[in-house]
Amino acid sequence: MHSPSLPTFHSAVNATLLAARSSRRSTRLFGSNRRAFGTSLAMASATTSALLHATISSPGAKSAQPSDIQNKQHHNKHGKGFVNPWDSYIERSGPRLLGAMAWRALSGKWKTPDTTPPTVTVQKPDFLPSRETEQLRATWLGHACYYVEFPGGFRVLFDPVFTPRCSPISFMGPKRYTDMPCEVEDIPYIDAVVISHSHYDHMSHPTILSIVKKHKNVHFFVPLGIKQWFTSCGITNVTELDWWEEQEIKLSSSQSSTEPAKHSESNPFESERGSIGASSTGRHEDIVATLGCLPCQHTSGRTPFDKGHTLWSSWSVSSGGKKVYFGGDTGYRAVPELPESDFDYDEKYSDLPTCPAFKQIGELRGPFDLGLIPIGAYDPRWIMSPMHANPYDSVNIFVDTKCKRAMGIHWGTWVLTEEDVLEPPRMLRDAVKWKGLEEGVFDTCKIGESREF
Repeated sequence: MHSPSLPTFHSAVNATLLAARSSRRSTRLFGSNRRAFGTSLAMASATTSALLHATISSPGAKSAQPSDIQNKQHHNKHGKGFVNPWDSYIERSGPRLLGAMAWRALSGKWKTPDTTPPTVTVQKPDFLPSRETEQLRATWLGHACYYVEFPGGFRVLFDPVFTPRCSPISFMGPKRYTDMPCEVEDIPYIDAVVISHSHYDHMSHPTILSIVKKHKNVHFFVPLGIKQWFTSCGITNVTELDWWEEQEIKLSSSQSSTEPAKHSESNPFESERGSIGASSTGRHEDIVATLGCLPCQHTSGRTPFDKGHTLWSSWSVSSGGKKVYFGGDTGYRAVPELPESDFDYDEKYSDLPTCPAFKQIGELRGPFDLGLIPIGAYDPRWIMSPMHANPYDSVNIFVDTKCKRAMGIHWGTWVLTEEDVLEPPRMLRDAVKWKGLEEGVFDTCKIGESREF
């Protein structure tokens, strides 16, 4: 079993911010009421999961890719791991950031967000009791975690963290100020789990073990370098991909109900499609989905010594005639330290480079029916902007990636930075107007709420 080391969270500075805030934050009461599904639903879920046989293979039709993909510019040519290869990213040095944060604390500029209830409304999720749905359905489960139910039956969970803290240590680190809307055990079907990167607020060891315990045939899709972490936990149903690579998952009920489900994976680089297995013979039709690993501007790390050793990514998932873009955790442009009264999208700052990857994603893989795009953890702006979008960045990502609709993620759960906990949705509404978009086309919702698209 994997035993995580000391925290890095997002960087040495972020770790300092989070630890300081955690020590000052009072303990929040968590509702003891959890979503209770009926015995019949639990039995139906277990039976269906046992009948489905998953096969991973390369898609029959290869999606468009950048012309310079072979250069692998995001692979670190001078060391281990990966880099952000764009002018829109600036690597802030640890000593400078720590010094800046110490000065903010001493000068009284350090802001501690008020998490006194009420903050973000939490409700019990209303998951579909079967795989039947004609619409794309998405349920926010807090922070970056979304559960998406596709037409045709595919069910995917993004960046799940079902723990009181996003930390390697159970008694330290950022503590939830909003309740968990449910437990892993309450989710009736999970066919795939998509991980954007290795930070603790996106990849949780206890949560992943809980998922595997309940949904034994679940398949994990992760960026390069993370598969080793899963295998060290005893989990082998893992596909790891580089930016712009795709894989297809096919779930079929070709096995008898008395035979245990098996997981098979063909070598994605040896054949175009690989062996998919027998066609469906039971009551359930085959379920097919294509998952693509895509760029974003961020970093990774689970200790002070492994920053950038594993890849970070955004993702696309298509199934049942619908396509979703998952932004994971990303920045859009590096903003220097500016006077607080300045708007960094003012004309005088128009020369600041923006990340070109999102326009590539829109041109080569869009359009998307739904985007799940981060909107929070952005203040202080000059520190966080290289790796965390604010809502003005987010609406640009929305347009660049050619999403038809979007929901805001990466807010409302843990205090990771200095902005007010309810500022991200307020700023998003202003940013939508500023960008000239239709009201509600890029929205937020209650934790546990489902929307159809």
